Amino acid sequence: MTYAITQTCCSDATCVAVCPVNCIHPTPEERAFGSTEMLHIDPATCIACGACADACPVDAIFPVDRLPAEQREYAEINAAYFAGEGAETAPEAAPDGPNFHAWGEPSFPRVLPADFAPLKVAVVGTGPAGMYAAQDLLLHTSAEVTLIDRLPVAGGLVRYGVAPDHPATKKVGETFARFHAHPRVRMHLGLDVGTDVTPEEIAAHHDAVIYAVGASADRRLSIPGEELPGSISATGFVAWYNAHPDAAQDAIDLSAERAVVVGNGNVALDVARILLADPDTLARTDIADHALRALRDSTVREVVLLARRGPEDAAYTRSELLALKHLPDVELVVDDHDPRIASAVDAAGPRNKAGVLKGVARERIDGERPPAPGRRIVLRFHSEPVEVLGEDRVDAVRVRAGSGERTIRAGLVLRAIGYRGRPVAGLPFDETTGTVPHEGGRVQGLPGTYVVGWIKRGPSGGIGANRTCAAETVSTLLADAVAGALPAPAHPPRAFHRLARRRNRQVVDAKGLAAIERAETARGRDAGRPRVKLATVAELVSTARAGRPGLLR
Repeated sequence: MTYAITQTCCSDATCVAVCPVNCIHPTPEERAFGSTEMLHIDPATCIACGACADACPVDAIFPVDRLPAEQREYAEINAAYFAGEGAETAPEAAPDGPNFHAWGEPSFPRVLPADFAPLKVAVVGTGPAGMYAAQDLLLHTSAEVTLIDRLPVAGGLVRYGVAPDHPATKKVGETFARFHAHPRVRMHLGLDVGTDVTPEEIAAHHDAVIYAVGASADRRLSIPGEELPGSISATGFVAWYNAHPDAAQDAIDLSAERAVVVGNGNVALDVARILLADPDTLARTDIADHALRALRDSTVREVVLLARRGPEDAAYTRSELLALKHLPDVELVVDDHDPRIASAVDAAGPRNKAGVLKGVARERIDGERPPAPGRRIVLRFHSEPVEVLGEDRVDAVRVRAGSGERTIRAGLVLRAIGYRGRPVAGLPFDETTGTVPHEGGRVQGLPGTYVVGWIKRGPSGGIGANRTCAAETVSTLLADAVAGALPAPAHPPRAFHRLARRRNRQVVDAKGLAAIERAETARGRDAGRPRVKLATVAELVSTARAGRPGLLR
């Protein structure tokens, strides 16, 4: 028996660190790390010890003989990696001795000298990037960490970005939650940097500040009609079904029969899947109550995904497309409007994205007609939207395909063409890349100020990619500390705690966050769900206050 890594792989490489035979690749030390969609287990060297499965934060690793039918393809995917580009990554066997494989020289790049005074570090943002940075500091140093978030609840992308039907991916949040109540952590949730406190005030109370604020804006299509009612961003739709406090509960109208999603990345697939998923299945997840009600009443039965390029260049991962093929009672169809599409699929190898579409139904879709009976997702490649049509609201999308144009009738258009960072108060900002200029995470021109995650590297890489990103930033910060390059804070962190409370009487701390967690999971138990999310700032704050007497005094 051997193990295999499956769809929900987050690539944070925790499994690599615990594997006794070095059979998981690519590792963070290998050049291919970060460029593959997932990590892979070599079936030829796996000893089935299960250490990787125990360590995996997102439950992505299983014995091959226990894979459910819809995931059996992952046994082949793991093995095929080592027959192709991964063949060179597997190390040679160690010489005769007690070790299973040759080990490299030990390295301790993120450890301060034993006599170094504890650093006081603020982390702005409690999503994966910020929490990986905090975890690194807490595990490798004696640093005291102040966690700050503009929302009154922690989680960031894990809470508000992961689709509700991906509960295994959300489990990484449990790893981060261990540090919320850490004795060297102070939490200030619901505190807005730039409104309640300034970056200068945070810096004046800490040795260093790490900004992990993500990329919360969406990219625009810049075509006529984009602003019509019924034309929305996938960012907003994801926030809506995940109960983000910024999303109005009545923001989405699902009265159309056909929706068009512009884009073909993983977010586009998430949107299409949620629009057509069985509401009874979604009712067993933590989807927002208002979204579940709307989806039960929805008349959407066809979702068309538009992609400018062909299936060989699709932005989604093979894992997410494989999952789409197994969506119950939803047909997956490739619009065969362009001969290049069939050619690319037929010529694709087994490890190519286009190859996943072999066996998927192909037909020419007439977008002028109402959708066919049943529910289906249509992949339409080599198609670019040029105008959203309608008077009072969206009625259709005009699409350029090859040398001609077609009209697709639709009452809902969602753009899923990528995220973009927003300027951060007090920090330099590159408008072209949507990121903060930096050197190894160090913000240029602002000693003691650092960035991590999407605001650092742009909106690329999933949850696990933030682990290596955070390691780089923390290494830079600690090197600056040892070099004496960090400015001395004018005030202690405890004074910042008092300042935050004066500026915002609704700030939530770790005990208030625990009260929110208890309330949501209790509501979930009553409804047979993992949790029922509180969807407004007022609900979150009042729940934190009720579970934490005297919180706002």
